[in-house]
Amino acid sequence: MDRAELVELLSPEGLRLLDSLPEWHAKDDVVAAVSDLRRRGYSPALVAAVLTQSKLRAKARAKFGDFAGRMLFTEAGLEQATRLRVAALHAGRFARAGIGHVADLGCGIGGDSLALAAVDLEVTAAEADEVTAAVAAYNLTPFEKARVVHERAEDVHLGGIGGAWLDPARRVTGGGRTRRLADASDYTPGLDFAFGLADRMAVGVKLGPGTDREVIPAGAEAQWVSVGGDVVELGVWFGAVARPGVGRAALIVGDHGADELTAAADSEDAPVGPLGEYLYEPDGAVIRARLIGDLARSKGAWMLSNGIAYLTADTAFDSPFAQGFRVLERLPVDERQLRQALRARGIGTLEIKKRGSDIDPATLRTRLKLQGAASATLVMTREEGRHVALLVERLPRGAAQVSSAP
Repeated sequence: MDRAELVELLSPEGLRLLDSLPEWHAKDDVVAAVSDLRRRGYSPALVAAVLTQSKLRAKARAKFGDFAGRMLFTEAGLEQATRLRVAALHAGRFARAGIGHVADLGCGIGGDSLALAAVDLEVTAAEADEVTAAVAAYNLTPFEKARVVHERAEDVHLGGIGGAWLDPARRVTGGGRTRRLADASDYTPGLDFAFGLADRMAVGVKLGPGTDREVIPAGAEAQWVSVGGDVVELGVWFGAVARPGVGRAALIVGDHGADELTAAADSEDAPVGPLGEYLYEPDGAVIRARLIGDLARSKGAWMLSNGIAYLTADTAFDSPFAQGFRVLERLPVDERQLRQALRARGIGTLEIKKRGSDIDPATLRTRLKLQGAASATLVMTREEGRHVALLVERLPRGAAQVSSAP
């Protein structure tokens, strides 16, 4: 969205038109929608703006729920925006620390600022991009204690502010496309500035979950967050918003609530042993936080192979931190023999999971030429260094309990 489209969109006519449109669906005909609005006399800029916003609002429901229908977005801003449920957890840290005024430096469309303002904190939200700053200002209009400034994070006056939240821009937009930045040194604002603020105040910094662990400062709390099985962020916390004695954390957010595994530092891997009756796949946040060893020891499990994130045990256990599978049988690793074994069992639908194997699941599934009415899950991995193919059955997930590493 450019400045001209934004001006059209924020006009009373533009906002009325946007709110009058039905919810956008992927199957909707864009050409027909454009033609209809142009016949009704709306300008090309306004038509482009409202249809873009309608599509973004539909996409944003996954992160903002019903609030999305009352918000404005940019493509890059929505992609990087924190899910409202996770943003509420961020805001809770500042509130519990007794910090009354928080600077959201690089606020994007204002998702985290919304959560901060919702718990009655004063918020100064800064955004360097003019269009994005205007979008954030619109989204924060209902909150009297939130203000948006069109400034670079580095230029914001922080006097009287007790804490800062930063979500450095990790995407750039050009040619109508959004591209993710691979090098943390290219983020805006830079990590030196973001982490350096910790010398002055309580600070939280949101990074991508795959960020090189070498950039995490010593003494900071690093928390990987998983939502619905997807690892969505790494939060790095300093000062009053960091928890004493917690250096590594894996937070699992799901329909059941939130569960967390914590430790002072990376945990040592559990010993390696032969395949038991059950196989466990730790959540990606547990893997990223390197707390697999602590999880294994707390459940009486062991590693299936060095450097591979599968656990195994002879007893079943339910945990929010790992998906369990009952091992049904070993199958041949050789592709021809594996194909014959699957056909003999009438398996026509196959989920293929792999760790420590260089196979491509989609390609292998095609080559196996599956036939039959049965469905199954196949795990291609290593047992004590040796390639294995395991036919497994997914265990149902029970009620999760809040836990922490011993």
